[in-house]
Amino acid sequence: MLTRRDFLKTTAAGGAVAFSSGLAMPAIAKDTAIKLGYVSPRTGPLAAFGEADKFVIDAFLAATKAKGQNFEVVVKDSQSNPNRAAEVAKQLIVDDEVNLVLVASTPETTNPVATTCEAEQMPCISTVAPWQPWFIGQQGNPSDPASWKPFDYAYHFFWGLEDVIAVFTNMWAQVETNHKVGGLFPNDGDGNAWGDGTVGFPPVLEKLGYGLTDPGRYQNMTDDFSAQINAFKSAGCEIVTGVVIPPDFTTFWNQAKQQGFVPKVASIGKALLFPHAVEALGKAGHNLSSEVWWSPSHPFASSLTGETSAQVADAFTKATGRPWTQPIGFAHALFELAVDAVTRADDPTDGDAVAQAIAATKLDTLVGPIAWDGKGLPPFAARNVAKTPLVGGQWRLKDAGGYDLVITDNKTAPNIPAGGKMEAIV
Repeated sequence: MLTRRDFLKTTAAGGAVAFSSGLAMPAIAKDTAIKLGYVSPRTGPLAAFGEADKFVIDAFLAATKAKGQNFEVVVKDSQSNPNRAAEVAKQLIVDDEVNLVLVASTPETTNPVATTCEAEQMPCISTVAPWQPWFIGQQGNPSDPASWKPFDYAYHFFWGLEDVIAVFTNMWAQVETNHKVGGLFPNDGDGNAWGDGTVGFPPVLEKLGYGLTDPGRYQNMTDDFSAQINAFKSAGCEIVTGVVIPPDFTTFWNQAKQQGFVPKVASIGKALLFPHAVEALGKAGHNLSSEVWWSPSHPFASSLTGETSAQVADAFTKATGRPWTQPIGFAHALFELAVDAVTRADDPTDGDAVAQAIAATKLDTLVGPIAWDGKGLPPFAARNVAKTPLVGGQWRLKDAGGYDLVITDNKTAPNIPAGGKMEAIV
């Protein structure tokens, strides 16, 4: 297959001399902008993940302009649809002719974009998806580890299922329960990975003495969770966990209350990341728990602006009038990594050079140190994944209304301060 990059390399070979007397020609004219493509779900059921995008991009463009750097960002909305995500990634590469693609938020967005970029030999940095559904989900045969291959252009940074399982079980250990867990796993990239019998929750929970009730995969945007609620009630589950999109958890939790099912602990990935999703539950959101990837308490600062996590979170609230959300930190870090990579690349307009620069990254970002050095990863993922720290937190209803997210477990990342202990829902 002749990719766009192959074509450009072929046509450029006769018209330019890249080296003279051993010295590289200037990579790009000063008045020519480096074009970054950015894909995220701005609309649809995953839109909460893209809530902070405009704030982050506006701040990025202002910061780089102040430094005399010339960047352009072409933004595409995946509309929370994997097919749309792949389509707009191709548009960025072919029509917009970007130099680097950035993508965030759930495997349904990151995977089709990263796969498209890999096929087109376009460097890509992705985040906000556990690394297992990102890496394994893009393989030709996800069920055959021997066939898995690393990527040449796609690089990812985030935590893994091993981290969220550790965080959740650490939080549960702080509350007295019968160790019976109900699992909410949808039929999507995250749900299938979290509920997987090999890499997901089931084998770890069994090893730790938890009994898991898994009623099977359900379709996103369902309007009736009676089957799951009845299964959890029949099994006597005092803990509920899973990875649920925000609208679906609102439906589930309201129906659970109506049907008399109130567990002692509910630790839910994805849905409980966002203040507005918890606030939509009224007082019923009190003491719900979730993983915490980034917060104002995280002891990290931006390599681009020098701002601390607390300063960035405060700036978002001041600019928008809304509470901070966790994706702010990772969207910000995406652009930090982009600047770092294209600045170090021998030629920021050459995809191979940019991919090599990404692979060699060692950068302290707003979400912590990032390096694709294989630390904490199995060999098959070591080349393409960089891990970030993860802790756990619980939403607490404030006297004046609204909620605070209190970090209640930091055993997996002691440098991130905890603010309290877990409390039972009932």
